[in-house]
Amino acid sequence: MSRSIFSRRGAARAADPGDRVFAALVAAMSSVVILLVVGFVVLLTIDSMPSIKRFGLGFLSGSIWNPVETEINHLNFGALPYIFGTVVTSVIALVIATPLALGSAIFVSEYAPSWLGKPVSFIIELLVAIPSVAYGIWGLFVLVPLMRGTVEPFLQQILGHIPILGALVDGPPFGQDLLTGGVVLSIMILPTILSLSREIIAQVPRLQKEGMLALGATRWEVLSQAILPYARGGIIGAAMLGLARAIGETMAVTMVIGNSSTKIGASLFTPGYTIASAIANQFTEADSEIYFSAIVELGLVLLLVASVFNIASRFLVSRLTRRTGANNA
Repeated sequence: MSRSIFSRRGAARAADPGDRVFAALVAAMSSVVILLVVGFVVLLTIDSMPSIKRFGLGFLSGSIWNPVETEINHLNFGALPYIFGTVVTSVIALVIATPLALGSAIFVSEYAPSWLGKPVSFIIELLVAIPSVAYGIWGLFVLVPLMRGTVEPFLQQILGHIPILGALVDGPPFGQDLLTGGVVLSIMILPTILSLSREIIAQVPRLQKEGMLALGATRWEVLSQAILPYARGGIIGAAMLGLARAIGETMAVTMVIGNSSTKIGASLFTPGYTIASAIANQFTEADSEIYFSAIVELGLVLLLVASVFNIASRFLVSRLTRRTGANNA
């Protein structure tokens, strides 16, 4: 009898007009988001169609960007150097920011007393509110001279004689280069990764940690065997969200990356472009149809690069989550 009562109550709740209205409203909101994304892709595709028809896949593989001789050279627009700069600076930012953010999140959540941990995390998270152009001004007047005069010569002295790593620090230290762009991006994405990682670590079941401590485990064993395996998927997801911001960042990178070379090489001391900085620098100079179309296609390529990273991160998080669940089972 109790089962029939519960079933009737569930049917009554399912038939409630308020539930149906709310479900329809939520579905409509979700549809609006999907339509906005689809409309954005369609608009970029339409505006970039002249460039797509003219250059084809050569736009992705070409390394020449010459908006002056638009009629002489059939392949005078190539986005490969911009794609290269975007990937390199984003990876540098991720490599620098993720260990710092994860270490800070662990310290704030597991080691620091509350009177210290909360103010530290709050101050770091305030970095999110700083405008991008402010990061760029600070990077131009503070970070660039520091990199040119101290950090990059030091890296050359340490790594310059190592066969493979030496190629990464080859050439004169300009200060405005791919490495500096990556460092600025790492500072910008640090609070995003830190705040999300801290929340994920805080969600680890307390009984899981206290059970290991009761069995005689050390703090490091609890951290490495109980906390990090449980939070691993979420931490990777937080890092990928930071990477997504790094890929699309514009003003700060534009002011410190150099914007003066389309050379593709191993050295991180090479001035370069990202896709976003190239669009910001050249959009107002697009004085012909094919030039404007090529700039819009850069935006489409940026969306494609971000989507590839997002899909790869989803796949990685899914695999790690399944592996963690299998190990726990």
